[in-house]
Amino acid sequence: RSSGRRCLRLGEKEINYNPNFRLFLQTKLSNPHYPPDIQAECTVINFTVTEQGLEDQLLFLVVKLERPDLARTKAELIQQQNDGKVRLSDLEAL
Repeated sequence: RSSGRRCLRLGEKEINYNPNFRLFLQTKLSNPHYPPDIQAECTVINFTVTEQGLEDQLLFLVVKLERPDLARTKAELIQQQNDGKVRLSDLEAL
């Protein structure tokens, strides 16, 4: 905050923060790697379709319908794993 307004530092410049701002990035890399702290703060959408990927998605939908408790547990474990990766990255940076 600067003078009661929200702002970001971009290089040497301070710019006003707009909560409606969205940034979309695209890559031609088939399997891009992002650091855990970036991965946890972003939504990464992989448009590569494979048979295994489709099977995994279908299995998840079936589990979500038949055993919503397992689907919730999986989502919680994924969140814990992402939080752990971010924490590890923060600790390694010290």
